Formats: sequence, C-alpha cells, structure tokens
Amino acid sequence: MTVLDIIAILIFFSGLFIFINTFYLKLPSSIGLTIMALSLSLLVLIFGLLFPQFHLAEHVKQYDFEEVLCQFVLSFMLFAGALNIDFKKLGNQLIPVLVLSFFGVLISTLAIGTLVYFLMDLMNIDLHYIGCLVFGALISSTDPVAVTKTIRNHRLSTELENKISGEALLNGGVAIVLALVLVNVYKEEVVMGSVSIGGVSWIFLRDLGGGLLLGIFFGWIGYKVLKYIDNDDAQVEVLITLALVMVGSFVADFLSVSSMLVAVLSGLIVGNLGREKDGESAVGTYVYKFWQLMEESLAAMLFVLIGFEMLVIPLRLNYFAAGFFAINIVLFARWLSVFIPIRLMSMNRSFDGGTISVLSWGALRGGLPVAVSLSLFDFKGQEIIVTMTYVVVVCSVLYQGLTLGKVMRLYQNGHLEKAG
Repeated sequence: MTVLDIIAILIFFSGLFIFINTFYLKLPSSIGLTIMALSLSLLVLIFGLLFPQFHLAEHVKQYDFEEVLCQFVLSFMLFAGALNIDFKKLGNQLIPVLVLSFFGVLISTLAIGTLVYFLMDLMNIDLHYIGCLVFGALISSTDPVAVTKTIRNHRLSTELENKISGEALLNGGVAIVLALVLVNVYKEEVVMGSVSIGGVSWIFLRDLGGGLLLGIFFGWIGYKVLKYIDNDDAQVEVLITLALVMVGSFVADFLSVSSMLVAVLSGLIVGNLGREKDGESAVGTYVYKFWQLMEESLAAMLFVLIGFEMLVIPLRLNYFAAGFFAINIVLFARWLSVFIPIRLMSMNRSFDGGTISVLSWGALRGGLPVAVSLSLFDFKGQEIIVTMTYVVVVCSVLYQGLTLGKVMRLYQNGHLEKAG
C-alpha cells in the first residue's frame, strides 16, 4: 500500500459516510463519521475472523502511518487552521485566547503526563515520563471544526463564542507542536541514555526557535509573493500556498526544526497580513475558502481514521482499562487548564457566567491526536499511547459530543456558575 492508496481509501469512505450522515443519519458530522467508521471496522474484524486469508487488519498494521500523516495531513491541517485565525476578529478576546491556548496546553500537558505516569506505575505498564508527557500534549489538542459547528447551533454571547472558536483553532497547533518536540526529546535524550537539562533545553531551542524563525521567513515570503498576484488568479494563489506548506515542511525537516511550527506560523502570518487594508490584494477570498474546505475534508478523513484505528491497536485489556482511566484524567486536566488561567485573568477582566464549564466540556477531541499517535514510528510505548488516545477520542466524540448541546442550553438559560 502506498501513500496515495491510503489517502484514496480515506477520501472514498469520508465522502460515502458524509453522504449517508447528511441525508439519512443527520447527526453532527464528527459523531456520524465516527459511528460509521467504527461500525465498518467492526465488520472488517468479524470478516477477518471468519475468513483469515482476507484479514485486512494485518495489511493495515504493516503500514507506516508516519509517512502519510506527518508529510501530508498534519502540516496541511495546521496551516489551514492557522490561516483562518483572524486576530482582528477576536478583538479584546485575543489575550484570553492566547493565554488559554499556550498556558492552558502547558498546564494540561503537565497534569495529564504526571497523573498518567502514576497510573502506568500502578498498572505495571512501562511508559517513560516523557512518553506520558507526549500523550498529555497530543490529547490536549481539541478539534476546531467540530467545536465551531456545534457552537453555531446555539446562541452564545459573541465574547464566549470568540473565546471558544479562537482557542480551539490555536490550541491544536500548540499542542501538536509541543507533542512532536517532546518526541524528539525522547528520541535524542532518553534513547541515548543521557537525559540532561542542557540537552533538553537545546532540543527545545532548536525545534521551537528554529521553527519560529523559519515559519516567520516562509510566512513573510508567502505574503509578499501573494501580494503581487491578482486575486482573479485564484488557482495561482492556491498553488503558491500549497507550495509554501510543502517546501516549508521539507526545509524544516532538512534543518531538523519543527515543521509543524513552521506550518502554523506561516498560516498565521499569511492569513492575518492578507486581511490588512493595505494588503487587500495579498490573499483572495478563494484562498481562505479553499483552505477551509481542505481543513474540513482532512478533519473528515481523520474521523474515518479513528474508526480504522481499531484495526491497528493491540487488543489488550489493561491498555483499554488505562484508556478509560485516562478519560477522567483528561477531563480533569482540561478543567484545570481552563480554571487556573481564567481565575487569574478574572482579576482584571470580566468573563461570562459558565465560561469555565462551556470551555471545559466543549473541548472535543478529534482526529489530530489520533494522527499524531499513529505517526509515532519506532517510539517505545506507542501501543499504549495509541490505545489510550483511541479510547479518549472515541468517548469524547460520542459522550461529550452528544451532551454538549445540553451544556450550551444550560448556559443559555443561566443555570451555569459564574466564571469570574
């Protein structure tokens, strides 16, 4: 199976499931796609047991997902999400969004990583502390597409809606970048058997510092090139942004810096400078529409991948038990990562009642954590991380996704506590 084969299969089932969900099931897209993908995977497993010679799961397990996920899906999704973040639209909610996105992810990562480390010790499962932090970072990523579509169906205050949508868009990029930097820390320090503060600091400085500089460079170059192209030439502008992501990812990998950070920063710079008055001709409307479509399409593919993940995860009872314990840890860490920053910021700014509850319960996990967990090629502890990610994401999509509407209605009716 080649990269194109995997992409073709995911696109086919994404389109088929979206059609069935839109015209027949009529569920929220993330929930409908997950249910159908899980059902298909279950049928494939049953068919494989009845006819072992046609067991598709064995072929899927042999495929290295790192190639298609890291080189295609993650960079494109992070660029698309960053491109659609409009700092001006956030207005006075920009500071809370940035604080929740950066410091919230750090708090969540540390809380999840530490608690999961003790959980692994109690369950006699071997997973290094940095591996637990990797899980904490990747599972802290929320799904902006699912969250944004959900809040549009409820009449929230403009301030709270901007907080939720802005934080969801930026949160994913921060969490995924942190997770992959921690993966590099593990591979270069733990595997070599010499974990040191200096070595860890150098990896963070190299990955994040180098990614920051390279992302700013490519973002600025992309903006300048797009500025000289007429918006009527939409196909040229789209091709330039595609080349920007792919070349940026290639150069970042070559220089051993964070390609995901390059994608995020390039998207932020091109997207926001392109909206300035003196840069009206820099980025045409069709470019934003194309990348919004790209983000939603890739998100649909990743929800299908969640179902297919059943074919590759090890069916070990203790791993699944750890996943169910991890659900409560993740929910607690999310609440903590929202509660602490908002309580501190509420000293000099006001927040709508119920902000903490809505932000905490509205953090739906999506395909990005699944993609990162499957891309951890040759990473000790990948199987337990993949299994826990699978359990947490599926429960988040089905349980939180189906009950989020009730939380929104409680907020609308004023039954939720005041947050500040």
